[in-house]
Amino acid sequence: MNKLKKKISLHPIMTFIILIAVTIGLSGLLNLLDFETEIYSINSTTLEYGRSLVSVENLLSVEGLKYIFSDTVSNFVGFAPLSTLIIILIGIGVMEKSGFLKTAIKTLTKKMKKNTVTFLIIFVSIFASVFGDLTYIVLLPISALIFKYGKRNPLIGVVASFAGLTCGQGLSVIFTSVDSSLLSISLISARVIDIGYRIASISGVFIMLVAVLLLAGLLTSLTERVIAPKFGKNETEKEEELEEEEERPLTKKETRGLIFAGIASSIYVLIFLYNIIPGLPFSGNLLDNSQILYVDKLFSYNSFFSNGFVFIVTIFFVILGLFYGIGAKTINNADECIDTLGHSLDGIGKTLVLIFFASVFISLFRKTNIGIIITAYLTNIFQNVNFQGLPLILLLFVLSAIATIANPSSISKWTIFAPVVIPVFMNAGISPEFAQIIFRFGESVTMGLTPVMAYFVIYLAILNKEKGSSVGIGEAISYQIPYAIVTMIALVIILILWYIIGLPLGINGMTVL
Repeated sequence: MNKLKKKISLHPIMTFIILIAVTIGLSGLLNLLDFETEIYSINSTTLEYGRSLVSVENLLSVEGLKYIFSDTVSNFVGFAPLSTLIIILIGIGVMEKSGFLKTAIKTLTKKMKKNTVTFLIIFVSIFASVFGDLTYIVLLPISALIFKYGKRNPLIGVVASFAGLTCGQGLSVIFTSVDSSLLSISLISARVIDIGYRIASISGVFIMLVAVLLLAGLLTSLTERVIAPKFGKNETEKEEELEEEEERPLTKKETRGLIFAGIASSIYVLIFLYNIIPGLPFSGNLLDNSQILYVDKLFSYNSFFSNGFVFIVTIFFVILGLFYGIGAKTINNADECIDTLGHSLDGIGKTLVLIFFASVFISLFRKTNIGIIITAYLTNIFQNVNFQGLPLILLLFVLSAIATIANPSSISKWTIFAPVVIPVFMNAGISPEFAQIIFRFGESVTMGLTPVMAYFVIYLAILNKEKGSSVGIGEAISYQIPYAIVTMIALVIILILWYIIGLPLGINGMTVL
Protein backbone atom coordinates (compact mmCIF):
# COMPACT_ATOMS: atom_id res chain seq x y z
CA MET A 1 0.00 0.00 0.00
CA ASN A 2 1.37 3.40 -0.96
CA LYS A 3 1.21 5.95 1.80
CA LEU A 4 1.69 9.65 1.77
CA LYS A 5 5.26 10.56 2.41
CA LYS A 6 5.64 12.42 5.66
CA LYS A 7 6.54 16.02 5.03
CA ILE A 8 8.02 18.51 7.42
CA SER A 9 5.75 21.52 7.09
CA LEU A 10 4.51 24.37 9.20
CA HIS A 11 0.99 24.32 10.54
CA PRO A 12 -1.18 26.34 8.11
CA ILE A 13 -2.09 28.85 10.83
CA MET A 14 1.60 29.51 11.49
CA THR A 15 2.18 29.86 7.75
CA PHE A 16 -0.56 32.48 7.49
CA ILE A 17 0.97 34.36 10.42
CA ILE A 18 4.32 34.39 8.58
CA LEU A 19 2.60 35.54 5.37
CA ILE A 20 0.94 38.36 7.30
CA ALA A 21 4.30 39.48 8.72
CA VAL A 22 5.95 39.25 5.28
CA THR A 23 3.13 41.24 3.67
CA ILE A 24 3.43 44.03 6.25
CA GLY A 25 7.22 44.15 5.96
CA LEU A 26 7.16 43.96 2.16
CA SER A 27 4.66 46.81 1.93
CA GLY A 28 7.02 49.04 3.90
CA LEU A 29 10.03 48.07 1.79
CA LEU A 30 8.28 48.48 -1.57
CA ASN A 31 6.80 51.80 -0.51
CA LEU A 32 10.28 52.99 0.45
CA LEU A 33 11.52 51.92 -3.00
CA ASP A 34 8.63 53.80 -4.68
CA PHE A 35 7.22 50.60 -6.19
CA GLU A 36 4.44 51.98 -8.38
CA THR A 37 3.07 51.86 -11.89
CA GLU A 38 0.49 53.40 -14.20
CA ILE A 39 -2.79 51.73 -15.01
CA TYR A 40 -4.57 52.54 -18.29
CA SER A 41 -8.32 52.89 -18.50
CA ILE A 42 -10.80 53.86 -21.20
CA ASN A 43 -13.65 56.32 -20.76
CA SER A 44 -16.77 54.41 -21.83
CA THR A 45 -18.38 57.57 -23.23
CA THR A 46 -15.53 59.32 -25.03
CA LEU A 47 -13.41 56.17 -25.62
CA GLU A 48 -10.36 58.18 -24.63
CA TYR A 49 -7.50 56.74 -22.62
CA GLY A 50 -6.80 57.80 -19.06
CA ARG A 51 -3.92 56.94 -16.77
CA SER A 52 -3.75 56.60 -13.01
CA LEU A 53 -0.76 56.02 -10.77
CA VAL A 54 -1.00 53.16 -8.27
CA SER A 55 1.56 52.77 -5.49
CA VAL A 56 2.05 50.34 -2.62
CA GLU A 57 0.14 51.15 0.57
CA ASN A 58 2.61 51.11 3.47
CA LEU A 59 1.19 49.02 6.33
CA LEU A 60 4.11 50.06 8.55
CA SER A 61 2.94 53.66 8.48
CA VAL A 62 0.63 55.19 11.08
CA GLU A 63 -2.35 54.88 8.71
CA GLY A 64 -1.40 51.32 7.87
CA LEU A 65 -1.19 50.29 11.51
CA LYS A 66 -4.54 51.96 12.19
CA TYR A 67 -6.03 49.88 9.38
CA ILE A 68 -4.59 46.66 10.79
CA PHE A 69 -5.96 47.23 14.28
CA SER A 70 -9.27 48.84 13.37
CA ASP A 71 -10.38 46.75 10.40
CA THR A 72 -9.19 43.23 11.28
CA VAL A 73 -12.40 42.26 13.10
CA SER A 74 -14.72 43.71 10.46
CA ASN A 75 -12.71 42.05 7.68
CA PHE A 76 -13.03 38.70 9.45
CA VAL A 77 -16.77 39.10 10.05
CA GLY A 78 -17.26 40.18 6.42
CA PHE A 79 -15.02 37.46 4.99
CA ALA A 80 -17.33 35.71 2.51
CA PRO A 81 -16.15 32.11 3.06
CA LEU A 82 -16.82 32.35 6.82
CA SER A 83 -20.56 33.04 6.85
CA THR A 84 -21.15 30.91 3.77
CA LEU A 85 -19.36 27.91 5.28
CA ILE A 86 -21.23 28.06 8.59
CA ILE A 87 -24.64 28.35 6.93
CA ILE A 88 -24.02 25.62 4.35
CA LEU A 89 -22.61 23.26 7.00
CA ILE A 90 -25.93 23.46 8.83
CA GLY A 91 -27.68 21.97 5.80
CA ILE A 92 -24.97 19.39 5.13
CA GLY A 93 -25.06 18.39 8.81
CA VAL A 94 -28.80 17.64 8.63
CA MET A 95 -28.32 15.50 5.51
CA GLU A 96 -25.41 13.60 7.04
CA LYS A 97 -26.81 13.10 10.56
CA SER A 98 -30.20 11.92 9.30
CA GLY A 99 -28.50 9.34 7.09
CA PHE A 100 -29.72 10.85 3.84
CA LEU A 101 -26.27 11.40 2.36
CA LYS A 102 -25.03 7.91 3.17
CA THR A 103 -28.14 6.25 1.74
CA ALA A 104 -28.37 8.48 -1.34
CA ILE A 105 -24.67 8.26 -2.19
CA LYS A 106 -24.52 4.49 -1.79
CA THR A 107 -27.70 4.07 -3.85
CA LEU A 108 -26.40 6.26 -6.67
CA THR A 109 -22.82 4.99 -6.78
CA LYS A 110 -22.97 1.31 -5.78
CA LYS A 111 -23.07 0.14 -9.41
CA MET A 112 -20.67 2.78 -10.72
CA LYS A 113 -17.00 2.23 -11.37
CA LYS A 114 -14.57 4.28 -9.28
CA ASN A 115 -13.35 6.32 -12.23
CA THR A 116 -16.95 7.09 -13.24
CA VAL A 117 -17.64 8.59 -9.82
CA THR A 118 -14.41 10.58 -10.03
CA PHE A 119 -15.30 11.83 -13.52
CA LEU A 120 -18.75 12.98 -12.37
CA ILE A 121 -17.30 14.86 -9.39
CA ILE A 122 -14.69 16.62 -11.54
CA PHE A 123 -17.13 17.34 -14.37
CA VAL A 124 -19.73 18.77 -11.98
CA SER A 125 -17.01 20.82 -10.26
CA ILE A 126 -15.77 22.26 -13.57
CA PHE A 127 -19.28 23.00 -14.78
CA ALA A 128 -20.52 24.27 -11.40
CA SER A 129 -17.88 26.98 -11.33
CA VAL A 130 -20.32 29.07 -13.40
CA PHE A 131 -22.52 29.36 -10.29
CA GLY A 132 -19.87 31.31 -8.40
CA ASP A 133 -17.92 30.87 -5.20
CA LEU A 134 -20.70 29.05 -3.33
CA THR A 135 -19.74 25.87 -5.16
CA TYR A 136 -16.49 25.66 -3.16
CA ILE A 137 -18.46 25.51 0.08
CA VAL A 138 -20.96 22.95 -1.21
CA LEU A 139 -18.92 20.60 -3.39
CA LEU A 140 -15.73 20.19 -1.33
CA PRO A 141 -17.37 18.66 1.79
CA ILE A 142 -19.88 16.69 -0.27
CA SER A 143 -17.11 15.28 -2.50
CA ALA A 144 -15.31 14.14 0.64
CA LEU A 145 -18.46 12.34 1.82
CA ILE A 146 -19.02 10.73 -1.60
CA PHE A 147 -15.56 9.18 -1.46
CA LYS A 148 -15.95 8.26 2.20
CA TYR A 149 -19.25 6.43 1.66
CA GLY A 150 -17.82 4.94 -1.53
CA LYS A 151 -15.12 3.25 0.62
CA ARG A 152 -12.33 5.49 -0.64
CA ASN A 153 -10.11 8.08 1.01
CA PRO A 154 -12.16 11.33 1.26
CA LEU A 155 -8.99 13.39 0.70
CA ILE A 156 -9.01 12.28 -2.94
CA GLY A 157 -12.49 13.72 -3.38
CA VAL A 158 -11.50 17.05 -1.83
CA VAL A 159 -8.37 17.40 -3.97
CA ALA A 160 -10.13 16.35 -7.20
CA SER A 161 -13.14 18.59 -6.62
CA PHE A 162 -10.98 21.63 -5.82
CA ALA A 163 -8.95 20.97 -8.97
CA GLY A 164 -12.16 20.88 -11.02
CA LEU A 165 -13.46 24.09 -9.46
CA THR A 166 -10.24 26.07 -9.93
CA CYS A 167 -9.11 24.66 -13.28
CA GLY A 168 -12.65 25.22 -14.55
CA GLN A 169 -12.79 28.76 -13.20
CA GLY A 170 -12.52 30.33 -16.64
CA LEU A 171 -14.49 27.73 -18.60
CA SER A 172 -17.98 29.19 -18.76
CA VAL A 173 -20.25 27.20 -21.05
CA ILE A 174 -23.14 29.16 -19.52
CA PHE A 175 -22.97 32.95 -19.72
CA THR A 176 -22.60 34.27 -16.15
CA SER A 177 -22.57 37.66 -14.42
CA VAL A 178 -18.75 37.55 -14.41
CA ASP A 179 -18.78 36.92 -18.17
CA SER A 180 -21.19 39.82 -18.56
CA SER A 181 -18.80 42.16 -16.72
CA LEU A 182 -15.79 40.93 -18.69
CA LEU A 183 -17.70 41.29 -21.95
CA SER A 184 -18.57 44.91 -21.15
CA ILE A 185 -14.89 45.66 -20.48
CA SER A 186 -13.90 43.92 -23.72
CA LEU A 187 -16.44 45.88 -25.78
CA ILE A 188 -15.29 49.26 -24.46
CA SER A 189 -11.67 48.34 -25.23
CA ALA A 190 -12.55 47.00 -28.70
CA ARG A 191 -14.44 50.15 -29.67
CA VAL A 192 -11.26 52.17 -29.39
CA ILE A 193 -10.28 50.42 -32.64
CA ASP A 194 -13.74 49.71 -34.13
CA ILE A 195 -16.57 51.91 -32.84
CA GLY A 196 -19.25 49.48 -34.03
CA TYR A 197 -17.71 46.25 -32.74
CA ARG A 198 -20.11 43.74 -31.14
CA ILE A 199 -19.56 40.53 -29.18
CA ALA A 200 -22.32 37.94 -28.70
CA SER A 201 -22.84 36.42 -25.27
CA ILE A 202 -22.50 32.94 -26.77
CA SER A 203 -19.51 33.76 -28.96
CA GLY A 204 -17.25 31.32 -27.07
CA VAL A 205 -19.58 28.42 -26.31
CA PHE A 206 -17.97 25.88 -28.73
CA ILE A 207 -14.39 26.21 -27.48
CA MET A 208 -15.58 26.30 -23.87
CA LEU A 209 -17.60 23.10 -24.25
CA VAL A 210 -14.65 21.25 -25.79
CA ALA A 211 -12.36 22.51 -23.02
CA VAL A 212 -14.77 21.37 -20.28
CA LEU A 213 -15.19 17.85 -21.66
CA LEU A 214 -11.50 17.36 -22.46
CA LEU A 215 -10.37 18.70 -19.09
CA ALA A 216 -12.87 16.55 -17.17
CA GLY A 217 -11.49 13.42 -18.85
CA LEU A 218 -7.84 14.36 -18.38
CA LEU A 219 -8.23 15.36 -14.72
CA THR A 220 -10.11 12.14 -14.01
CA SER A 221 -7.29 10.08 -15.52
CA LEU A 222 -4.73 12.10 -13.54
CA THR A 223 -6.66 11.58 -10.32
CA GLU A 224 -6.96 7.81 -10.72
CA ARG A 225 -3.47 7.17 -12.09
CA VAL A 226 -1.34 9.66 -10.18
CA ILE A 227 -3.14 11.34 -7.27
CA ALA A 228 -5.19 8.51 -5.72
CA PRO A 229 -2.24 6.07 -5.37
CA LYS A 230 -0.40 8.68 -3.28
CA PHE A 231 -3.03 8.50 -0.55
CA GLY A 232 -3.30 5.61 1.88
CA LYS A 233 -6.68 4.16 2.77
CA ASN A 234 -8.40 5.64 5.80
CA GLU A 235 -9.57 3.72 8.86
CA THR A 236 -13.14 3.47 7.58
CA GLU A 237 -11.96 1.71 4.43
CA LYS A 238 -9.84 -0.74 6.42
CA GLU A 239 -12.72 -1.66 8.73
CA GLU A 240 -15.16 -2.13 5.85
CA GLU A 241 -12.64 -4.30 3.97
CA LEU A 242 -12.28 -6.57 7.00
CA GLU A 243 -16.05 -6.96 7.30
CA GLU A 244 -16.32 -8.26 3.71
CA GLU A 245 -20.09 -8.17 3.82
CA GLU A 246 -22.22 -7.99 0.71
CA GLU A 247 -23.99 -4.78 -0.15
CA ARG A 248 -27.40 -5.00 1.45
CA PRO A 249 -30.51 -3.67 -0.31
CA LEU A 250 -32.32 -0.62 0.96
CA THR A 251 -34.66 -1.20 3.89
CA LYS A 252 -38.29 -0.13 3.74
CA LYS A 253 -37.53 2.78 6.08
CA GLU A 254 -34.64 3.99 3.92
CA THR A 255 -36.76 3.73 0.76
CA ARG A 256 -39.58 5.64 2.43
CA GLY A 257 -37.10 8.27 3.59
CA LEU A 258 -35.78 8.77 0.05
CA ILE A 259 -39.36 9.07 -1.29
CA PHE A 260 -40.28 11.67 1.36
CA ALA A 261 -37.09 13.62 0.63
CA GLY A 262 -37.66 13.44 -3.12
CA ILE A 263 -41.26 14.69 -2.97
CA ALA A 264 -40.54 17.52 -0.51
CA SER A 265 -37.42 18.72 -2.33
CA SER A 266 -39.18 18.58 -5.73
CA ILE A 267 -41.94 20.87 -4.45
CA TYR A 268 -39.32 23.26 -3.07
CA VAL A 269 -37.36 23.29 -6.35
CA LEU A 270 -40.52 23.98 -8.39
CA ILE A 271 -41.39 26.94 -6.16
CA PHE A 272 -37.84 28.22 -6.45
CA LEU A 273 -37.74 27.87 -10.27
CA TYR A 274 -41.07 29.67 -10.61
CA ASN A 275 -39.60 32.61 -8.74
CA ILE A 276 -36.68 33.03 -11.16
CA ILE A 277 -38.84 32.86 -14.30
CA PRO A 278 -39.89 36.34 -15.52
CA GLY A 279 -43.22 37.19 -17.09
CA LEU A 280 -45.56 34.72 -15.36
CA PRO A 281 -48.23 35.67 -12.77
CA PHE A 282 -46.53 36.44 -9.43
CA SER A 283 -43.23 35.04 -10.76
CA GLY A 284 -39.72 36.48 -10.92
CA ASN A 285 -39.67 37.51 -7.26
CA LEU A 286 -35.98 36.59 -6.89
CA LEU A 287 -34.82 38.68 -9.86
CA ASP A 288 -33.35 42.18 -10.05
CA ASN A 289 -35.75 43.71 -12.58
CA SER A 290 -33.68 46.89 -12.84
CA GLN A 291 -31.26 44.96 -15.10
CA ILE A 292 -31.70 44.35 -18.82
CA LEU A 293 -30.02 41.00 -19.43
CA TYR A 294 -31.57 37.96 -17.73
CA VAL A 295 -28.18 36.80 -16.45
CA ASP A 296 -27.76 40.17 -14.73
CA LYS A 297 -31.30 40.01 -13.34
CA LEU A 298 -30.40 36.65 -11.84
CA PHE A 299 -26.83 37.22 -10.64
CA SER A 300 -26.51 40.98 -10.07
CA TYR A 301 -25.39 42.12 -6.63
CA ASN A 302 -28.87 43.50 -5.91
CA SER A 303 -30.89 40.44 -6.95
CA PHE A 304 -32.69 38.47 -4.27
CA PHE A 305 -31.45 35.29 -5.94
CA SER A 306 -27.80 36.29 -5.70
CA ASN A 307 -28.01 37.65 -2.15
CA GLY A 308 -30.07 34.77 -0.82
CA PHE A 309 -28.65 31.84 -2.80
CA VAL A 310 -26.64 30.49 0.14
CA PHE A 311 -29.76 30.38 2.31
CA ILE A 312 -31.82 28.91 -0.55
CA VAL A 313 -29.35 26.02 -0.94
CA THR A 314 -29.16 25.49 2.82
CA ILE A 315 -32.94 25.21 3.11
CA PHE A 316 -32.88 22.70 0.24
CA PHE A 317 -30.33 20.57 2.11
CA VAL A 318 -32.34 20.83 5.35
CA ILE A 319 -35.50 19.68 3.54
CA LEU A 320 -33.68 16.67 2.06
CA GLY A 321 -32.24 15.63 5.41
CA LEU A 322 -35.29 16.41 7.53
CA PHE A 323 -37.86 14.64 5.36
CA TYR A 324 -35.55 11.67 4.88
CA GLY A 325 -35.18 11.47 8.65
CA ILE A 326 -38.95 11.60 9.15
CA GLY A 327 -39.55 8.89 6.54
CA ALA A 328 -36.69 6.66 7.67
CA LYS A 329 -37.47 7.21 11.38
CA THR A 330 -33.94 8.52 12.06
CA ILE A 331 -35.47 11.78 13.32
CA ASN A 332 -38.29 11.16 15.77
CA ASN A 333 -38.77 14.42 17.67
CA ALA A 334 -37.90 18.10 17.78
CA ASP A 335 -34.83 17.57 19.98
CA GLU A 336 -33.30 15.16 17.47
CA CYS A 337 -34.09 17.61 14.67
CA ILE A 338 -32.24 20.42 16.50
CA ASP A 339 -29.27 18.13 17.13
CA THR A 340 -28.87 17.54 13.40
CA LEU A 341 -28.63 21.29 12.73
CA GLY A 342 -25.38 21.57 14.67
CA HIS A 343 -23.87 18.24 13.65
CA SER A 344 -21.38 19.59 11.09
CA LEU A 345 -20.41 22.49 13.35
CA ASP A 346 -19.01 20.23 16.07
CA GLY A 347 -15.25 20.74 16.38
CA ILE A 348 -15.19 23.69 13.97
CA GLY A 349 -13.04 25.82 16.31
CA LYS A 350 -9.73 25.16 14.52
CA THR A 351 -11.36 25.89 11.18
CA LEU A 352 -12.58 29.28 12.44
CA VAL A 353 -9.10 30.17 13.69
CA LEU A 354 -7.62 29.15 10.33
CA ILE A 355 -10.19 31.27 8.47
CA PHE A 356 -9.46 34.21 10.78
CA PHE A 357 -5.74 34.31 9.96
CA ALA A 358 -6.45 33.68 6.26
CA SER A 359 -8.89 36.62 6.22
CA VAL A 360 -6.29 38.87 7.85
CA PHE A 361 -3.63 37.89 5.30
CA ILE A 362 -5.91 38.34 2.28
CA SER A 363 -7.31 41.69 3.45
CA LEU A 364 -3.83 43.06 4.20
CA PHE A 365 -2.42 41.82 0.88
CA ARG A 366 -5.26 43.48 -1.02
CA LYS A 367 -4.78 46.70 0.96
CA THR A 368 -1.14 46.93 -0.13
CA ASN A 369 -2.11 47.02 -3.86
CA ILE A 370 0.79 44.65 -4.59
CA GLY A 371 -1.43 42.32 -6.64
CA ILE A 372 -2.83 45.19 -8.71
CA ILE A 373 0.63 46.64 -9.37
CA ILE A 374 2.01 43.24 -10.43
CA THR A 375 -0.93 42.86 -12.83
CA ALA A 376 -0.27 46.33 -14.27
CA TYR A 377 3.45 45.60 -14.71
CA LEU A 378 2.63 42.42 -16.61
CA THR A 379 0.08 44.27 -18.74
CA ASN A 380 2.57 46.94 -19.73
CA ILE A 381 4.78 44.26 -21.28
CA PHE A 382 2.40 44.28 -24.26
CA GLN A 383 3.40 47.85 -25.05
CA ASN A 384 7.01 46.82 -25.59
CA VAL A 385 6.64 43.70 -27.75
CA ASN A 386 5.92 43.27 -31.44
CA PHE A 387 4.55 39.72 -31.29
CA GLN A 388 2.02 38.45 -33.79
CA GLY A 389 -0.10 35.31 -33.96
CA LEU A 390 0.80 32.39 -31.70
CA PRO A 391 3.58 34.16 -29.74
CA LEU A 392 1.10 36.90 -28.81
CA ILE A 393 -1.52 34.33 -27.80
CA LEU A 394 0.94 32.41 -25.62
CA LEU A 395 2.22 35.64 -24.03
CA LEU A 396 -1.27 36.62 -22.85
CA PHE A 397 -1.92 33.07 -21.61
CA VAL A 398 1.30 33.03 -19.54
CA LEU A 399 0.92 36.56 -18.15
CA SER A 400 -2.69 35.89 -17.18
CA ALA A 401 -1.58 32.76 -15.30
CA ILE A 402 1.19 34.66 -13.48
CA ALA A 403 -1.06 37.62 -12.59
CA THR A 404 -3.68 35.28 -11.09
CA ILE A 405 -1.27 34.16 -8.36
CA ALA A 406 -1.14 37.72 -6.97
CA ASN A 407 -4.58 38.91 -8.13
CA PRO A 408 -7.19 36.11 -8.41
CA SER A 409 -10.11 38.43 -9.24
CA SER A 410 -11.06 37.98 -12.92
CA ILE A 411 -12.77 41.35 -13.21
CA SER A 412 -9.95 43.22 -11.46
CA LYS A 413 -7.31 41.69 -13.76
CA TRP A 414 -9.28 42.16 -16.99
CA THR A 415 -10.05 45.78 -16.11
CA ILE A 416 -6.28 46.33 -16.16
CA PHE A 417 -5.42 43.98 -19.04
CA ALA A 418 -8.17 44.75 -21.55
CA PRO A 419 -7.50 48.46 -22.40
CA VAL A 420 -3.95 47.53 -23.41
CA VAL A 421 -4.31 43.94 -24.61
CA ILE A 422 -7.41 44.12 -26.83
CA PRO A 423 -6.20 46.96 -29.11
CA VAL A 424 -2.88 45.11 -29.49
CA PHE A 425 -4.71 41.90 -30.43
CA MET A 426 -7.06 43.67 -32.84
CA ASN A 427 -4.14 45.35 -34.60
CA ALA A 428 -2.62 41.86 -34.93
CA GLY A 429 -5.85 40.58 -36.53
CA ILE A 430 -7.03 38.57 -33.48
CA SER A 431 -10.59 39.07 -32.22
CA PRO A 432 -11.37 40.59 -28.78
CA GLU A 433 -13.51 37.60 -27.84
CA PHE A 434 -10.59 35.25 -28.49
CA ALA A 435 -8.35 37.50 -26.38
CA GLN A 436 -10.85 37.26 -23.51
CA ILE A 437 -10.96 33.46 -23.81
CA ILE A 438 -7.14 33.26 -23.78
CA PHE A 439 -7.14 35.40 -20.63
CA ARG A 440 -9.73 33.13 -18.95
CA PHE A 441 -7.86 29.99 -19.92
CA GLY A 442 -4.65 31.40 -18.46
CA GLU A 443 -6.15 32.20 -15.07
CA SER A 444 -7.64 28.70 -14.86
CA VAL A 445 -4.13 27.22 -14.68
CA THR A 446 -3.02 28.91 -11.46
CA MET A 447 -6.25 29.71 -9.61
CA GLY A 448 -5.79 26.69 -7.35
CA LEU A 449 -2.16 27.48 -6.53
CA THR A 450 -2.57 30.73 -4.61
CA PRO A 451 -3.57 31.26 -0.96
CA VAL A 452 -4.59 34.80 -1.95
CA MET A 453 -7.74 33.26 -3.46
CA ALA A 454 -10.30 33.52 -0.65
CA TYR A 455 -11.73 30.00 -1.00
CA PHE A 456 -8.32 28.34 -0.88
CA VAL A 457 -8.70 28.39 2.91
CA ILE A 458 -11.88 26.29 2.64
CA TYR A 459 -9.97 23.69 0.63
CA LEU A 460 -7.21 23.79 3.24
CA ALA A 461 -9.64 23.54 6.17
CA ILE A 462 -11.47 20.51 4.76
CA LEU A 463 -8.17 18.78 3.97
CA ASN A 464 -7.12 19.23 7.60
CA LYS A 465 -10.50 18.02 8.87
CA GLU A 466 -10.57 14.89 6.72
CA LYS A 467 -6.93 13.97 7.28
CA GLY A 468 -7.23 14.46 11.03
CA SER A 469 -3.78 16.07 11.18
CA SER A 470 -2.04 19.18 9.94
CA VAL A 471 -1.91 19.78 6.18
CA GLY A 472 0.34 22.73 5.39
CA ILE A 473 -0.25 25.30 2.68
CA GLY A 474 2.70 23.98 0.67
CA GLU A 475 1.39 20.42 0.85
CA ALA A 476 -2.11 21.52 -0.17
CA ILE A 477 -0.68 23.38 -3.17
CA SER A 478 1.55 20.42 -4.12
CA TYR A 479 -1.57 18.29 -4.64
CA GLN A 480 -2.81 20.84 -7.20
CA ILE A 481 0.41 21.28 -9.20
CA PRO A 482 -0.10 18.16 -11.39
CA TYR A 483 -3.63 19.38 -12.22
CA ALA A 484 -2.27 22.82 -13.13
CA ILE A 485 0.32 21.29 -15.47
CA VAL A 486 -2.22 19.08 -17.24
CA THR A 487 -4.66 21.99 -17.51
CA MET A 488 -1.98 24.25 -18.97
CA ILE A 489 -0.96 21.72 -21.63
CA ALA A 490 -4.57 20.90 -22.58
CA LEU A 491 -5.73 24.52 -22.85
CA VAL A 492 -2.65 25.65 -24.78
CA ILE A 493 -3.19 22.85 -27.30
CA ILE A 494 -6.85 23.85 -27.70
CA LEU A 495 -5.91 27.50 -28.26
CA ILE A 496 -3.22 26.64 -30.82
CA LEU A 497 -5.47 24.26 -32.78
CA TRP A 498 -8.38 26.71 -32.74
CA TYR A 499 -6.17 29.51 -34.04
CA ILE A 500 -4.35 27.48 -36.70
CA ILE A 501 -7.47 25.78 -38.07
CA GLY A 502 -9.61 28.90 -37.69
CA LEU A 503 -12.52 27.16 -35.99
CA PRO A 504 -15.44 29.30 -34.77
CA LEU A 505 -15.24 30.03 -31.04
CA GLY A 506 -19.00 29.90 -30.75
CA ILE A 507 -22.03 31.42 -32.39
CA ASN A 508 -20.89 34.64 -34.13
CA GLY A 509 -17.47 34.32 -32.56
CA MET A 510 -14.23 33.86 -34.53
CA THR A 511 -10.54 33.72 -33.62
CA VAL A 512 -9.49 36.30 -36.22
CA LEU A 513 -11.02 39.53 -37.49
